[in-house]
Amino acid sequence: MKRYVVPVFMLIVLLVLQSADLLAQEVSSGRGGQPEPPVLGIHWARGFVHASKPGGGGSPDMTWHGGGILTNTATATIFWGTSWSNPTFVGDKISGLDLWYAGISASSYGATSDEYTGSNGQVTDSISFNGHYIDTTAAPTHAPRTSTILNEVCRVIPNPVSDGYYAVYVDTPRGGAGYCAWHSYGSCGTTPVQFAFFFNLDGDPGCDPQSTITTESQGLAALANVSGHELSEARTDPRGSGWYDSSGQENGDKCAWTFGGAYVTFPNGTNWKIQGNWSNYAYDHSTGYPNSVGQKGCVDGANFPGPFTN
Repeated sequence: MKRYVVPVFMLIVLLVLQSADLLAQEVSSGRGGQPEPPVLGIHWARGFVHASKPGGGGSPDMTWHGGGILTNTATATIFWGTSWSNPTFVGDKISGLDLWYAGISASSYGATSDEYTGSNGQVTDSISFNGHYIDTTAAPTHAPRTSTILNEVCRVIPNPVSDGYYAVYVDTPRGGAGYCAWHSYGSCGTTPVQFAFFFNLDGDPGCDPQSTITTESQGLAALANVSGHELSEARTDPRGSGWYDSSGQENGDKCAWTFGGAYVTFPNGTNWKIQGNWSNYAYDHSTGYPNSVGQKGCVDGANFPGPFTN
């Protein structure tokens, strides 16, 4: 029987090119020929075929690349788009994410990133939450440039700080984009900032952690999971010179779509289904759970193997 392998190959190529085309909006030149802030820690949708950097072989552990980390993190959220004025659309997403960001500090999940050090000290799970902002002007209707999200942060946040992490949640579904979220960095005036972008994930199976927690909507559960991924990466690799492995994967990337248990519990009593983060310590001491390729270096707080050392 003749095998038709070319159409399958072509489909994979088209998917990769589609993703590259959508992400090109973020890495192309910005105004005045200035480069766009880089896209870091892309949280690819479940099962999406994408091009990746080749690994260097040897240990899967992450290594330090000479730069800083976030020793403390000051967070705030921005909900951008006309739908955020619609109570039906909002549902429990804003109130739920308020609880998420208010609860992560000093949590066992937050501590899964604490083993990593940088030129300015060690990551700690001291994470403050400075509230949310609602911007009901129209958000981008497609995958945005990184500079578009940075400009929104600088416009909405009244007094950004250098250890700030500003998460922008739009009301735009991801459509054909192959990813759920990403993080990046830039400056508001002379103040360096870290920021992240999140699509609306309501009814999106590709970005759904399939949580069984009945007190949360599917849309909130999906945003909470990808929020954990991006915040963990921003704390350990805020500006592209922190911690990642030989293929460029950060601690959230290495454990994407793998979970140590049904949920993790924050100190404020809330429960969340959140993917684990990569721990060099856990992999080296065989105390983690396996990621998607079987490397036992993932921890999510429920299976916390500490104390961590590096």
